Amino acid sequence: MIDTLLGLQWGDEGKGKIVDVFAKKYDIIARFQGGANAGHTLIFEGNKHVLHTIPSGIFTPKVTNLIGNGVVIDPVSLKKELDSLKKYQINFKEKLFVSKKAHLTLPTHRLIDAASETAKGKAKIGSTLKGIGPTYMDKTGRNGLRVGDLELPDWKNRYRKLVEKHLKLIKFIGVDIEFDIDELEKEFFEGIKDLKTLSFVDSNVFLLDAMNKGKKILAEGAQGSLLDVNFGTYPYVTSSTTTAAGVSIGLGVAPKHIGKVFGVFKAYTTRVGSGPFPTELFDETGKKMAKIGNEFGATTGRPRRCGWLDLVALKYAVEINGVNELMMMKSDVLSGFDTIKVATSYDYMGKETKDFPFSIEEKYVKPVYTELKSWQKDLTKMNKYEELPENLIAYIQYIEKYIGVPITIVSVGPDRKQTIKVQKE
Repeated sequence: MIDTLLGLQWGDEGKGKIVDVFAKKYDIIARFQGGANAGHTLIFEGNKHVLHTIPSGIFTPKVTNLIGNGVVIDPVSLKKELDSLKKYQINFKEKLFVSKKAHLTLPTHRLIDAASETAKGKAKIGSTLKGIGPTYMDKTGRNGLRVGDLELPDWKNRYRKLVEKHLKLIKFIGVDIEFDIDELEKEFFEGIKDLKTLSFVDSNVFLLDAMNKGKKILAEGAQGSLLDVNFGTYPYVTSSTTTAAGVSIGLGVAPKHIGKVFGVFKAYTTRVGSGPFPTELFDETGKKMAKIGNEFGATTGRPRRCGWLDLVALKYAVEINGVNELMMMKSDVLSGFDTIKVATSYDYMGKETKDFPFSIEEKYVKPVYTELKSWQKDLTKMNKYEELPENLIAYIQYIEKYIGVPITIVSVGPDRKQTIKVQKE
């Protein structure tokens, strides 16, 4: 069976940390979607690591890592990641495998991304400008270049044909962006050299063989469920299937092989970039959350918008993913607030609802809050569930009752060690 770990909000929930904590229980960690727009932060032994494409099990001994066919790979970004990890003496040839069916992000994909966002003006969606959307557009438009193409003698001809098409498209968009295609291609081909040193596999065969041998596999998601291209806050979404359904699509495994689904969420809510956000706080409380939580994007460095926990949205994400267990992150950030609020329903076009509506734009939706008691204690040095403040335990229990799924892990800090397993009578 393949277990799945994914985010339940707008990304940045802390998935990388939990994958890192869980990794020693598994033989294979497999990324199933997204690209270099992801930023999974791992902190342990005094070091901070930010991964963008490489799965979060890369530091765990005896764990194999797979970049699945649903991922889009930017060779330039991947080279930087590999270079940053060389000092750890990781044998990438044996420890990191890449699906031949994964699509490649070209330099011109990033240029199209930039040109498209510029052309939208105030209506821009808040893209990371990593070329992810245009890469997926070429994938679904049947124009893309895949990792497996690099093994073919004419792959550079295929590359050149696609680049020429992209340059025409950029000219057609008609915005002024500066670029040096020769310099960009130099970086790209250097990245290709590093990529070709890794082991290319058919991910469906690779994982089926592993399952037949009894190996334990964890699928690692990127971004969050509310950014899913089908069920997220469209059009302010990413271009891939971020929900549990994406595991089958992005790794090539049948749904019958999907086991437990672990859902990760913050004790509050954040969002990067544009898009509706019902519980967003524009006051000093929101600024305090951002400061204490160090809310800046791991990939872009952009400040994250902050707000109270939205239980309507969280329950929606739990239901569409079939989540079995919840992991609550950054509970330490809420220590010291005068009061804690959670959105328990919406005023949607004048009617109260607990269902996540088609549109959550501000003109249609107002959150209805329930106020809970806060806690004042510093959580960062606590090691056991029993040590947690009474009001935090009440907060956990309130969420569990509303959602109908148990919270089995509570994070009280960014380090691997600051992870409390919830043990109840």
